[in-house]
Amino acid sequence: MLAGHPRPVSAARAPETVHFPSADGTTTLVGYLFAPESSGAHPAIVLLHGRSGVYSSLARGAYNAGTLSKRHMAWSEFWQQRGYVALLVDSFGPRGYAGGFPRGSYSKRPAEVSEQSVRPLDAYGALAYLRQRSDVVPDRVGIQGWSNGAMTTLVTVSDTAPGITRPSPATGFRAALALYPGCNMDRVKQRYLPYAPLLVLLASADDEVSPATCAKLAERTRAAGGPLELVMYEGAEHNFDDPGETKQSRDANRRATEDARARAERFFRAHLASP
Repeated sequence: MLAGHPRPVSAARAPETVHFPSADGTTTLVGYLFAPESSGAHPAIVLLHGRSGVYSSLARGAYNAGTLSKRHMAWSEFWQQRGYVALLVDSFGPRGYAGGFPRGSYSKRPAEVSEQSVRPLDAYGALAYLRQRSDVVPDRVGIQGWSNGAMTTLVTVSDTAPGITRPSPATGFRAALALYPGCNMDRVKQRYLPYAPLLVLLASADDEVSPATCAKLAERTRAAGGPLELVMYEGAEHNFDDPGETKQSRDANRRATEDARARAERFFRAHLASP
């Protein structure tokens, strides 16, 4: 199989804890690297957590690879088993907020974890780190985020993103996936044009962010020629892909999760495989 093409599903191996600089120039980030068993160079995906951070709510202060949340483990291993290098980035822990933030805290969060001005710099730090690894195809890196991390993803692949000059799929991320972002951010609500293909997955019964606002953003973006695809899952809730029983016991969430995984796999296969 040619380098840069995702490999077939294989057994997962334990994540490696890695450290690398954010493009903010001051923060050393921690990441959890899920590498495939197969040799050679692989496409890669940077994963960005939501407001709760990357760790389980049961971590109780033990923040490490052994206490990652079930959802982050599930998606990281999903990509790893399909031949991608997955890098799960912890933006909060290195800044003193490893436990994340509670629901309804958006307006009270410190500026140092802003999804509009800071976390995109973490994403570009992760991109630079992956590009210097021998097991990664440097121009075949995608990005995926959930909720606050999805908001970060929107900003990261905008044509006015911080942390990159003259952004394009060749110089930045090749493709982006955003699950249930908030779309009322100052950086995107007036004008938004992604420089790379963007897939946005929304939940119609979301009670944390407004799917209608994102739908309007997508309509404006597509009208301006932006490469944005939007999918609305009827009846699904915020965090619909959480593998826990509470979410997956609801049919709408379970169906949305199954479709999201299949759709995400097709999307990244189309955009990250080497020509």
